Amino acid sequence: MIDFLIENYLSILIIVNYLVAISAIITILLKNINPTKTVSYIIVLALFPFFGIVVYFLFGQQYRKTKIFNRKHVINSKVIQSIGKSLDLEVYDLKVLNEKLDDKIKLIKLLKASENSPLTIRNEVKILFNGEAKFERLFKDLRQAKNHIHMEYYIIKDDVIGAELLNILCEKSREGVEVKMTYDDVGSKLSKRMRDELDSSGIIHYPFMPVVFSSLTGKSNYRNHRKIAIIDGQIGYVGGINISDNYVNNKDSKLFWRDTHLRIYGEAVKVLQFHFLTTWDFVTKKSIEVKQSYFPETDCKKNVAIQIAASGPDTDWANIMEAILTAINNAESYIYITTPYFIPNDQLITALQIASKIGVDVRLIIPKNSDSWVAESATNSFLEPLLEAGVKVYRYYKGFVHAKTMVVDDVFTTIGSCNLDNRSFNINFEINALIYDSEESKVLKNQFIKDIYDSELIDFESWKNRPRIQKLKESFSRLLSPLL
Repeated sequence: MIDFLIENYLSILIIVNYLVAISAIITILLKNINPTKTVSYIIVLALFPFFGIVVYFLFGQQYRKTKIFNRKHVINSKVIQSIGKSLDLEVYDLKVLNEKLDDKIKLIKLLKASENSPLTIRNEVKILFNGEAKFERLFKDLRQAKNHIHMEYYIIKDDVIGAELLNILCEKSREGVEVKMTYDDVGSKLSKRMRDELDSSGIIHYPFMPVVFSSLTGKSNYRNHRKIAIIDGQIGYVGGINISDNYVNNKDSKLFWRDTHLRIYGEAVKVLQFHFLTTWDFVTKKSIEVKQSYFPETDCKKNVAIQIAASGPDTDWANIMEAILTAINNAESYIYITTPYFIPNDQLITALQIASKIGVDVRLIIPKNSDSWVAESATNSFLEPLLEAGVKVYRYYKGFVHAKTMVVDDVFTTIGSCNLDNRSFNINFEINALIYDSEESKVLKNQFIKDIYDSELIDFESWKNRPRIQKLKESFSRLLSPLL
């Protein structure tokens, strides 16, 4: 028997592979997911033994359905429940906001119905363009922290800018400020020396979903792509800028990095705090003490309406994608989108086409040169139907555009970590701020127009006549788009 197994081990492994593959295919069919994605997985499972199974188990699991991310400890907290009630708006506030936003009120109703995304009114915001502006303001706020600092980032590196930030955190911790930090184990790179320094200073830190070989894992697992900083429960940061020298433009920069972040002072920080605590509950695997000091009263006098939309395996719905689609479908004048990765689903393509065809000024800025040739080629394969519908597509050439923003009709703005691709919509943990304010919308609109001057407009006729070999590469990359 042993001799038989040894002599025929390869055949046995192939038989086992296809038994597992058939089981996976049946499971995929029963889920009734997107047909394009279904076909992609079936092809990979059928044509690539062993590799196909690895791809399926890394990419094909719907963790939103299996609830791997338990929020029970935090949601059931009496402190959280009381904070939720305190954020409920009066009828008068909703009436005034309804008149101001017109049909855009549907966005607010959508998120309130699907998740813990209360609308907050008493907020002051500052849109920060590029890493140098963000870090200058963030470092100032960190140095002034009195009670606690909570940080949740996809990328934290202990390079020049990262070491400066981490040294500030160590200093504040030694002063008695509570510092908690979680970082994605794939995206972040912290040396043992720095981790030891964090430990010795009293900072509590955990990697998010640690992997054995993070340098080899790439983007294969469900990762925490959020970028959140909370200072004393009153100041919050959210957006696209990670903690790394790559995001700072100085004399040593090899590439100009165009990005956008948001500083919030006010009630919306309480919602950011809630999402941080749910992540902390997950990474520590312990019941967390939800302190009242995490949710102090705000003395903010400004009235900028904000909702915090989070999505990922910890949410019941694809909240950010749904908010973006609702905003597009309700646009009347213009839609200006900036994203580094544009690999849209059918719903997004159709919504943008319809908006453009009915007269809405739809514009999209993407990088001219991406950091991934597969992602760039896949993006290019989606542009022709948009151009045909009249959407203006610009390719940013000054450097790499990493901002993830959208502004609609001088009324609605979103800034966050979510790209317009399958990974952000359905796989990664993401978070965006949805801002309902004309002044802030105009700020982002003006920046969009500035970025156009550093971009080239794609000519539809020239684009249609690009080389056939380029089109073939794009079509091949598009086959992989459900997996990117």
